Amino acid sequence: MTETPKNWFVTGASRGFGREFARAALERGDRVAATARDAAALHGLAGELLPLALDVTDREAVRAVVHEAESRLGGLDVVVNNAGYGHFGAVEELTETELRDQLETNVFGALHVSQAVLPGLRQRGRGHLVQVSSIGGIGAFANLGAYHASKWALEALSESLAVEVARFGIHVTIVEPGGYDTDWAGSSARRSTPLSAYDPMRAEAAARRSGQAPGDPAAAAQALLEIVDSPAPPLRVLFGAQAPGIVRTIYGRRLAEWDRTGELARRAHGPH
Repeated sequence: MTETPKNWFVTGASRGFGREFARAALERGDRVAATARDAAALHGLAGELLPLALDVTDREAVRAVVHEAESRLGGLDVVVNNAGYGHFGAVEELTETELRDQLETNVFGALHVSQAVLPGLRQRGRGHLVQVSSIGGIGAFANLGAYHASKWALEALSESLAVEVARFGIHVTIVEPGGYDTDWAGSSARRSTPLSAYDPMRAEAAARRSGQAPGDPAAAAQALLEIVDSPAPPLRVLFGAQAPGIVRTIYGRRLAEWDRTGELARRAHGPH
């Protein structure tokens, strides 16, 4: 238990990372306003829990629920934007509605919550926004274009936000997990209608994933406690043993390609 219990607001707390984050905070004596589309799904979390029903795509509902949490807890210290899902489908397979829905939850949902909590955090002169992204917010892989689009957008918004709110004593941390033992690719995922031309691509992706040992969300929750307790938390943090190697490979390829095309970049500048 921390010396002074923190007040948390966690979205998407019915399963996966969100539930483990809420559980870890509650177990050490913090107070948690946990949200899910169906508040009954929060049953089983023990401690000073405030269960709240919330669809983060509903801007007005977000404002009302945040106000309720602030009033009942006496302000917020840690806000975790975790609500989201993965959409599987090749870019050619995506419908406009599917892409918009992915962005509505993963990007606009986080935006709604962030904007709703910021006035209270600014007034208190402190606070910590935790944006749950992914290594899919750094690189992009086949069959996940919509998901990557949402996480790249979330990362850009969050990096700008971090610069904007630092003067108010507010920290922002972007959490970038690798593969974990959650329901992300299971019942919580959505999928486009497949085109047979992309079946080999999906088979290759499944074969690559089969040899990877997933991380433990409970261990990730303990790591998050360390981050929110730090006086100087990172802007970005990778979660999972495989994530650093994957990210180094991604950035290595990018740097090599930029080096290879450096002369072209100079010519594109025009006369000096």
